[in-house]
Amino acid sequence: MVINFAALLRDLKPPSPVVRVLAVSNLARTVANGFLLSVSVLFFIRAVGIDSARVGLGMTLAAVLAMLASIPAGHLSDWLGSRNTSVAFGIAQGIAVCAYALTGGFVSFLAVVALSAVMDAGGAAARGALIAEALPPAERVRARAYLQSVINVGLSVGTLAGAIALAADSGALYRGLLVAAGALFVAAGLMCLPLPAARAAAAGRPDERRNVLRDTPFVVVAVLNAVLVLGTDALLTVALPIWIAERTDAPVSLYAGLIFINTAMCVLFQVRMSKGAEDIAGGARAMRRSGILLALCCACFALSAGQPTWVAAVCLVVGAMVHVCGEMLHSAGSWALSYELAPADAHGQYQGMFNLAQRVGAAVTPALTTAVIIGWGWPGWLLFAGILLAGGLATPAVARWAERSRAVETPEEPGGSERPASATQHAAPAQPTGSAKSDQPAEVA
Repeated sequence: MVINFAALLRDLKPPSPVVRVLAVSNLARTVANGFLLSVSVLFFIRAVGIDSARVGLGMTLAAVLAMLASIPAGHLSDWLGSRNTSVAFGIAQGIAVCAYALTGGFVSFLAVVALSAVMDAGGAAARGALIAEALPPAERVRARAYLQSVINVGLSVGTLAGAIALAADSGALYRGLLVAAGALFVAAGLMCLPLPAARAAAAGRPDERRNVLRDTPFVVVAVLNAVLVLGTDALLTVALPIWIAERTDAPVSLYAGLIFINTAMCVLFQVRMSKGAEDIAGGARAMRRSGILLALCCACFALSAGQPTWVAAVCLVVGAMVHVCGEMLHSAGSWALSYELAPADAHGQYQGMFNLAQRVGAAVTPALTTAVIIGWGWPGWLLFAGILLAGGLATPAVARWAERSRAVETPEEPGGSERPASATQHAAPAQPTGSAKSDQPAEVA
């Protein structure tokens, strides 16, 4: 394979002034997330003195509240406008994270982590809607791909800084880093203020009868997306390191190299891998290919068991490279379907539904992979491969069903004109607004 480095460099360049604003905002937010991922749990355990079981319980409760808040936050975004809501959620999350440093016990810990998680979920829905309202349909997936590359850079920088704090193991340093993270969240929210106000904010309250939970085809697409989420981040960060340590003869240090491969390929190739997934058909194809590749990576990982060290290492490296390709295709396909199947006046709640499904998938993956893959060995990998393959292969048919269901919807606009029938026409802006791009939730995104 010949790599076109000039094309890669073009992919890394922000394509418009609005995207540059969102990229800087994304970078600040994801550096802050890197801080939190690195130090927050150990801060609560070591500096505050909360035992690990209660910290785990609090984090779980916060995650559940974030899931429940995703769709209502999307409704709020549709009502108030995605830009205004993005700013508000960013500021609120920053204040909550700064309050981490003031935590003195379990009750205050639970309050701040719950508030932060809810604001994070709300911000993800609003930022997803922001890109839909600011860009024509053909440009949205590329925008999300570019911003996903920024997310990987930001997380890497943030976790590296967090690792330095962990080496010092100082409560004062933990608190300083948490306050810095809160300030970055606030700054990331405020950076969105120069962006044009979303059309939804000017249009007033959207049709209150519209409810994403009654859109059965879209909900099924979101569920299939959650199935594929089982094979993305948590599979790599939870199941794989335990598998390497307990089921293979490969050195545990190899895992750091696999993470580097994943991050570097996401930064360099996410935009390139997203090409062709700009509409419903392209997004469905990307999801199908993602399911196939994720299943293949599971087979590669399964082959590493019981092999000589070098054979196991080769299987793991090949599996990691196949995995990241499947992961990037899944991201592109999920962005396309979540945008193109959403009505133009309800991107917030539809992004909230997709985020909810992704959070559920990410939440169940650690326990599921530990029980099935680590517990069963290579048959567990093959079971996961079958689940991921089925999810990917089923997506195109379900996406076509969802697209057909939109073709028969022609609700009247307030002025008496009919709204366009197709999902793509629904999403197109009435007039050019510039090239705005927003990040994914999702990180979760």
